[in-house]
Amino acid sequence: MAETVALQLTAKDFKSDQEVRWCPGCGDYSILAAMQRFMPELGIPREKIVFVSGIGCSSRFPYYMNTYGMHSIHGRAPAIATGLSTSRPDLNVWVVTGDGDALSIGGNHLIHALRRNVNLKILLFNNRIYGLTKGQYSPTSELGKITKSTPTGSADTPFNPLSLALGAEATFVARTIDSDAKHLQSVLRAAAEHRGSAFVEIYQNCNIFNDGAFDLIKDPSTREAHLIRLEQGQPITVGNLNVVHPEGSFGLKVQEGGTPIVHDATVDDPAYAFALSRLSGSDLNTTPIGVFRNVQRPSYDEIVRKQVLDAQAQATGAPEEMLGDLLNSGDTWTIL
Repeated sequence: MAETVALQLTAKDFKSDQEVRWCPGCGDYSILAAMQRFMPELGIPREKIVFVSGIGCSSRFPYYMNTYGMHSIHGRAPAIATGLSTSRPDLNVWVVTGDGDALSIGGNHLIHALRRNVNLKILLFNNRIYGLTKGQYSPTSELGKITKSTPTGSADTPFNPLSLALGAEATFVARTIDSDAKHLQSVLRAAAEHRGSAFVEIYQNCNIFNDGAFDLIKDPSTREAHLIRLEQGQPITVGNLNVVHPEGSFGLKVQEGGTPIVHDATVDDPAYAFALSRLSGSDLNTTPIGVFRNVQRPSYDEIVRKQVLDAQAQATGAPEEMLGDLLNSGDTWTIL
């Protein structure tokens, strides 16, 4: 009897032979390294893993992973990944996108993939700027942001990507930071274990066009006063302040005193996770990171495959007869 040999892969196995061509110092390097270190934990053959990207600096990611991958069309990565995940349930499908790619031209594709709960993992690298096209403002740039395309300051109210994902009923929503390798890998691990759509926003520094955008929550001298670490079953605090639910309020508030909320990402109603996401402002003064929501419901691809199997079980006759029945079903007309 043949013995089953456990798959032994290392980070090196996931490094492709392509030269990594991001700007020196870009936060994407940290995310790539974290992903390559994490991937062996899955115990999945590389030929069963696929990275799909759109257009942007982040979308070079598939070239640097020694797996299957597709550098697809601007904003359309979730749509392409949906077809792949639905037709190939044996694959582990990841989408890599950016704040411009996912939230501008790709906005509709993103929200529909999330509401359908397609079994794929979406990593949104958020640097609050268009990096590939040299520094225009993006859908997450703060109000008043001065860039090449907004010389007198942006007049747009920015998206909160987590609030958007939760509004689309995403079943797994999280946020992490490019420079915090340990936290980043823990979030990737949780996303990989989730069955259905997992949405992860990664704050990522663009040191050329938006350097220091997240320094407040990265600098050791300031981060602990502004970073809210969400840990399952633990009180939610930041510095000497507590996150509470004030009486008569619909949301959450950071304040002195009071009884802090105990975090539970498994709360089925998305209103709780949504309230947490609203603590995040463009000024980063109170910024939660971690898993906001992690609930279970049937995935889109599971439902579709069951429909196909049910249809096959009910069908009788030869394939050509089945095709004839299909073509002649419903309203038909005879042309004389």
